[in-house]
Amino acid sequence: MSSRGLRQLAAQTRVDFTLLWRNPLASFFTVVLPLIFLFVLTALFGNELVTPAGPRLASRFVPGIIALSVVQASFVNLAVVTVFRRETSILKRVRGTPIRPWVFMGGLVATSYAVIALMAVLMALIGWAVYDVDLLWEAVPGLIVTLLIGGAVFCALGLAFTNVVPNETSGPPFLNLVVLPLYFVSDVYVPASDDTPRAITLIGDIFPIRHLAVALQRGFDPLTDDSLWPLTNWLVMAAWGVAGALIVTRWFRWTPRD
Repeated sequence: MSSRGLRQLAAQTRVDFTLLWRNPLASFFTVVLPLIFLFVLTALFGNELVTPAGPRLASRFVPGIIALSVVQASFVNLAVVTVFRRETSILKRVRGTPIRPWVFMGGLVATSYAVIALMAVLMALIGWAVYDVDLLWEAVPGLIVTLLIGGAVFCALGLAFTNVVPNETSGPPFLNLVVLPLYFVSDVYVPASDDTPRAITLIGDIFPIRHLAVALQRGFDPLTDDSLWPLTNWLVMAAWGVAGALIVTRWFRWTPRD
């Protein structure tokens, strides 16, 4: 990777990041919607102490909403933008320009990571300032690894799912229809408890969203006995990422479907 390529990637990332904020629908689903979910959950369930010594109930919500932010920023937004660019022949025209394909697509991936970092920091700050949620500093290295793996996995899956999205108008509803039901069984809105039906837990364990949410919970819940390095969760997510990358390598389309 040459210095010229890196400069091109940085320039492309700035363009994609700017376009994201200029798109009201994309910025709403990627940035505003997770904040709304956090406020709604704490309004519905309260923020009492889980035990007399803590932590507060919001410490169970913050990591789940960070997981939602990761999925929205990488899987949903990346797939929606890619399908739009494919169906409007932007991807096709890029292949005939001096811009390297990996630079063009890398700008979208880098933008996803920038939004993931922004939302993780923002959620942690809101949790601390508004809901008295403490970040466990000894878990920060593991959280960073989780976010890096999660971003890569859901970017790969987002690009893989572009193969089944028929056109640009069906992208947002189709992709949100895929992830919204999974949020309910993946410890995103409300973490699983002993009263959660086993079938729900089993379904959630199949998909990577729950493993992302569970891995993030370790950084905010001092009562958990989970390891600081959730290797099992990382491996399950990585397996999904490899599957997505293989699909992208084999079937990714640069030209419109019609």
